[in-house]
Amino acid sequence: MNPDAGSKIFLPQDEAAGPISLQTIARQEDNPVKVDGSCHCGRIAFEATVDPAMVTICHCTDCQNLTGSAFRANVQTPAESFVLLRGQPKVYIKTTAESGTRRAHAFCPDCGTPIYAAAVTNTPTYSLRIGTLRQRAELRPHRQIWCRSALAWAMDIHEIARLDRQ
Repeated sequence: MNPDAGSKIFLPQDEAAGPISLQTIARQEDNPVKVDGSCHCGRIAFEATVDPAMVTICHCTDCQNLTGSAFRANVQTPAESFVLLRGQPKVYIKTTAESGTRRAHAFCPDCGTPIYAAAVTNTPTYSLRIGTLRQRAELRPHRQIWCRSALAWAMDIHEIARLDRQ
């Protein structure tokens, strides 16, 4: 995020110390963890190493459209740690980013589960979709991006009725 571009970063606060910086968040969880995941039907399986402090919620309109939801939760992994264990995802090249950057979006060709996004060439990292990871419950988001595109209701859902099952 470029602070010179007028972006605002809203971070959690520590009541004793004030606002928490992104660097502090990164230091809180600087131990990478091994994760594994798969698509819904099981055709695609993978493993990787991630930094839990880098779990992000993206509110951009592309993520809203590509997920069919209000936002996408993801975590980056270095390309060298990402290992495809089973299957071969289908790749869609997205060209609609506001930056103009093309992104490869990989998904299961059978069930459609989104697996990751990455640079089209010379991929330094993969952005793994949190919902595909077996360890998803332990990977709490630490930041939200593209909040200017967020659906207003998605920023505060604590008062919406909750049911354990339906």
